[in-house]
Amino acid sequence: MDDHAVLKTTPLNALHISLGAKMVPFAGYDMPVQYPLGVMKEHLHTRAAAGLFDVSHMGQVIVKAKSGEYTDAALALEKLVPVDILGLKEGRQRYGFFTDENGGILDDLMITNRGDHLLVVVNAACKEQDVAHMKANLEGCDVTLLEDRALIALQGPRAQAVLAELWAGVSDMKFMDVREVPLHDVPCIISRSGYSGEDGFEISVPEAHAVDVAKALLEHPDCEAIGLGARDSLRLEAGLCLYGNDIDTTTSPIEASLEWALQKARKAGGDREGGFPGADRILSELANGTTRRRVGLKPEGKAPVRSHAKLFADADGATELGEVTSGTFGPTVEGPVAMGYLPVSHATAGTQVFAEVRGKYLPMTVAALPFITPTYKR
Repeated sequence: MDDHAVLKTTPLNALHISLGAKMVPFAGYDMPVQYPLGVMKEHLHTRAAAGLFDVSHMGQVIVKAKSGEYTDAALALEKLVPVDILGLKEGRQRYGFFTDENGGILDDLMITNRGDHLLVVVNAACKEQDVAHMKANLEGCDVTLLEDRALIALQGPRAQAVLAELWAGVSDMKFMDVREVPLHDVPCIISRSGYSGEDGFEISVPEAHAVDVAKALLEHPDCEAIGLGARDSLRLEAGLCLYGNDIDTTTSPIEASLEWALQKARKAGGDREGGFPGADRILSELANGTTRRRVGLKPEGKAPVRSHAKLFADADGATELGEVTSGTFGPTVEGPVAMGYLPVSHATAGTQVFAEVRGKYLPMTVAALPFITPTYKR
């Protein structure tokens, strides 16, 4: 059977094909990996101007307390995540993750206070299990996966100018602000966020109008359609984790260097300390440290070191330390970039380690993350 026969499609599928996209299977969907421009130019265009990404494969989930009170929905969700949902102001969004009883990460997600409910955006590959997880554990809440909406991301330093052509009020939004506004008379939910390291927006749009909104944005001379290939190199340069590669149930948020995502209220001494799966381990690691950490890695030369390459202390491969979790060529930094896990003894920037690639041991230097300077509008 042809793989494409069983793949799901997003509402923008026909548009991708009409734009000449090379389509590949990704998380069960038929997705554009690149357009005729090519991955390198798509990446650089996003850093210089504005790129439009189809992220409709991700799950958009409404969590609403049966009582209709935001407080009840927030407190219910806090039993599954180590972040402060109760203190999230209306019209604001926050990064978080589901943890398991061992302190591992089940998925990473974005959480928005929409007034009387929460909007939770989850990864495509984890969508079904995340919805089941919420339905099983969020007592007193209705959990609804939105099947009739697309999600498009507009990223880059010209993203605001592009979106302003459809909605002038965009300039008032700050990083992680969320607004419901009409684009082309279509009610859209816009967040000033994204996963490229650049200023930008994620736009939730009714499925029936997704192509019209995407085409209107692409009419701007600064805006180009961008595929999954450039999305991966953009997020890696920005030091952002890809679930299933850099984080999963074998990694804790602290090992993954994501402690910045835990707010004071949920930490030791906070008014809602703990109470989430794996809290004992995670709070202990916050206080006492971990044995390993996610780090940035810069290989010498021009060749990328890909995921699963083993990392060693010496060029003879005698002492294995860890492995690369993501690796590619970084067009903005004009060289290969990678991330991986190393013992804390080797996790300081400037430390040299060696990656095994086809029987050779290639030198890599531990580097501070991110590799580029993010341009989020604070």
